[in-house]
Amino acid sequence: MCGIVGVYSEDARIVPKLVFYSLFSLQHRGQESAGIASFSGEDFKVVKGMGLVTDVFRNVDFEKLKGRVSVGHVRYSTTGESVVENAQPFVVKTRAGSIAIAHNGNLVNFFELRNELEKAGSVFISTTDSEVIAQLLSRLLIKMDLEDAIIELTKILRGSYSLVFAVNDTLVAMRDPFAFRPLCFGEFNGGVVFASESCALDTIGAKFVRDLEPGEAIIVRDGEIESVKVESEREAHCVFEYIYFARPDSVIDGRNVYSVRYKIGQILAEEARVDADIVSPIPDSGTTSAIGFAEKSGIRYIEALIKNRYVGRTFIMPEQKLREVSVRLKVNVLRENVEGKRVVLVDDSIVRGTTSRKIVDMIRRAGAKEVHFRVGSPPIISPCYYGIDMQTTEELIASKKTIEEIRKEIGADSLAYLSLEGLIKAIGMKKEKLCLACLTGEYPVKGEFCFKC
Repeated sequence: MCGIVGVYSEDARIVPKLVFYSLFSLQHRGQESAGIASFSGEDFKVVKGMGLVTDVFRNVDFEKLKGRVSVGHVRYSTTGESVVENAQPFVVKTRAGSIAIAHNGNLVNFFELRNELEKAGSVFISTTDSEVIAQLLSRLLIKMDLEDAIIELTKILRGSYSLVFAVNDTLVAMRDPFAFRPLCFGEFNGGVVFASESCALDTIGAKFVRDLEPGEAIIVRDGEIESVKVESEREAHCVFEYIYFARPDSVIDGRNVYSVRYKIGQILAEEARVDADIVSPIPDSGTTSAIGFAEKSGIRYIEALIKNRYVGRTFIMPEQKLREVSVRLKVNVLRENVEGKRVVLVDDSIVRGTTSRKIVDMIRRAGAKEVHFRVGSPPIISPCYYGIDMQTTEELIASKKTIEEIRKEIGADSLAYLSLEGLIKAIGMKKEKLCLACLTGEYPVKGEFCFKC
């Protein structure tokens, strides 16, 4: 996942600051790099680098970034290494003008498109699919107007992409026809903001207008707003946004994320009853579901684990060794709350099993009588090719082990997952409108997937 932001306002001084604050509120979507590009009237001024938003912009003079249009990005890598060359936004110069682009998603035809562009003479400075989009857009804008270029770009790209990009001082937000990744639209004092999640709009005091529709692009040109839309064969909203990635205070495609996770916990309690003394979340993404579980089951909710707030999310750390170290740094057990108790731990998902195993072991060492594990999603059995860092079957514990084998692997007394039907019910969206590929192996976008070329 990545977080993207685009802002337009006649007050050029506030625009980059609004992007900065919005990116700060989207930091949970990526912690590897951050960047902002603003159009100064002649060209884009760009600041980007490795690390958190506060690290990258610690000593930045925002006065030098001022401009009526600005786009921003926080990244975690799925295609391309975690290096500064892959930090976004990307800026390319063409005869049609300068383009700055920020991308959330993953193209399944990335290598095919890159090879074609290289044969045609394009030179790349990064290894990401986002730069491919920038290069394609630059070529299209030489031959046609912006609206036609957007429609043509949609025909070429396959996979997931929510984009914010600027062509000189024209701002565009664009969502793929499947609407895999979230993207919303807000307004403030004559200005316009686009962001991955509505929590970013709340942070800067913008009014939420709506989510972009599948296959829609919104163009902001001199303060005027117009919409361009292509037909969508089907919607495929990513269920992992509701399970794990999005902030619980966000609203995505009409669903309040907190309410969905609370319902997940309630349904999980109905489906996987257990006799226990306390229910505790694995913080933070399991917290809301644990509250719902406790309320429905009647088992007392109490924290067994305290999170170190200065350690990032282990799932989005790109290397397994880093994940293992960060688990020990991330949480500590409240011995008094678990000693002699039958403990239910509620987590959002089990991907590789590393974190779950270590946490169960920590709870046992603290004196828990029993440790029962409950998961707010069905087993993840298939890789994701649309922007989540689960790209090989081998790294998914549920792809090769039964639930009983996983229980033994993580060392729990019992283990139960939410059913697929329960998840769909909690989200409140028709099954046909969701991407369930990681849970079912049925992919909305057909084709060959390659991440090792």
